[in-house]
Amino acid sequence: MRVRFHLPDFTQHFMFNIIFSEMLKNKPELFREGVEIASVYGTFPPAIWNGGRFAAGKCDKSFIKQVINEFNKRGIPLRFTFTNPVLEKKHVHDEYCNMIMHLADNGMNEVIVASPILEDYIRNTYPNYKITSSTCKRITDPEKMYEEVGKDYHIVVIDYDLNNQFDILEKIPDKKKCELLVNACCNPGCKFRSDHYKMIGAETLAYAEHMKKAPGVSFDFKLPPKYAQYFKEEVEKCQCMNRAVFEIKDMRTHISPEAIWEKYVPMGFEQFKIEGRTIELFNLVEHYMYYMIKPECRDEARLLFLTRLKRQDVIDAPF
Repeated sequence: MRVRFHLPDFTQHFMFNIIFSEMLKNKPELFREGVEIASVYGTFPPAIWNGGRFAAGKCDKSFIKQVINEFNKRGIPLRFTFTNPVLEKKHVHDEYCNMIMHLADNGMNEVIVASPILEDYIRNTYPNYKITSSTCKRITDPEKMYEEVGKDYHIVVIDYDLNNQFDILEKIPDKKKCELLVNACCNPGCKFRSDHYKMIGAETLAYAEHMKKAPGVSFDFKLPPKYAQYFKEEVEKCQCMNRAVFEIKDMRTHISPEAIWEKYVPMGFEQFKIEGRTIELFNLVEHYMYYMIKPECRDEARLLFLTRLKRQDVIDAPF
């Protein structure tokens, strides 16, 4: 049995995920059966190709190399969230994003895509990368989803609104190729989700430009006029991304750990995504404990993990 988890963020949560991977390696008896780390996904800000979540900051070349090396030497791919939906053709030649792609172009790392423009560029320029089709595409029509799964993708992330529609999921011919977002924080059936992604994409572009011109000045984002069509008051006020693990359990899109092992894995699924790139650290800890640790071992694992995380000055310190 393989239960492969894709975990959030290799920059802000760099040490968090390195130490968690070490705990999985050294204390496997604390984990549920078959747990693997399939990838750690995210971006190196201020990459303009990034989408899904806004990421501030600036990563220099030495840090990028360190992150790539630390995860890859543990057999863990980085998976870049290059899903900005408002990219134009000129953006594919961005120097910083291409530098990242060159540094990680070793056959192990992966890219998540939503824009056809960027996808074509990456396929032609960086053929060593495995390509994932993003949930940001918002494909909720079953027939279109089946068609997407049939395309030349390494993985297709299924829209969370289909999570518990078993009559639809059962008909997917290649379930091992599909990834399910287990802890979706967004409202089920959210009609503003696509616009929210576009607003984040526009903010990402504006932030990258700001960092080039005035990196020491506070960033005050104003939505450019050409993206005004995506502005919705409901999107601006959305607080869904801050939901704790305990707040999502009653949502119809929620996939519990019991359901993973008792329903989805027996159906043939083995790829599962935990979202949380921008959530607070202790909230993320609870998500990891909830999904990957045996219920009877959570207290021990939490204390062990947090104690080790406090000593993060030594990456390879034993547990």
